[in-house]
Order: sequence, then C-alpha cells, then structure tokens
Amino acid sequence: MEVTNLLSVFLFGMPGGSEWIFIILAIVLLFGGRKIPELMKGIGKGIREFKDAKENVKSEIEEGMKEKDKDQELRELRQQLQQKQAQEVPK
Repeated sequence: MEVTNLLSVFLFGMPGGSEWIFIILAIVLLFGGRKIPELMKGIGKGIREFKDAKENVKSEIEEGMKEKDKDQELRELRQQLQQKQAQEVPK
C-alpha cells in the first residue's frame, strides 16, 4: 500500500514532456542562446569536481580501514609473541 503511494508521488513529481519544453524555453529566455554552452560547461565541471571529491573521500576511507586492519593484525601478532614468550620463560 505504501509503495503504491510512494510510486504515485514519485511519478507525479517528475516533469512530463510538455513541462520539459517549458523548462527548456525558460532556460533559453533566462540565459540566452550564447550563454547555454557556458552554463552546461560549468555544470559539467561541477559534476566532475563532485565525482573527484567523492572518489577522494572513498579512497581515504578505504585507506583508513586498511590502516585499522593493519593495526589490528599488529596487535594480534604482538599478543601471539607475548604468549610464546610467556610459554618459554618457565623452562
């Protein structure tokens, strides 16, 4: 029941064919034919910068996770070494 309500809101919220024509016409009137390529170029740069930033954040998070895994592995190795040393001392 909720899915159909959500779907109907989503479908009615999206612009249709005639609405796209009005949107494009408004953009042409606001910016003029000569400014549209510059506008699209700026939008493209913005999207590219966003993707680059997203990839940087993703790589930093992955590096942090790898460091955490390395730290955990190092702790485990130290613990194993201490256990082996503790076992050898009583001899």
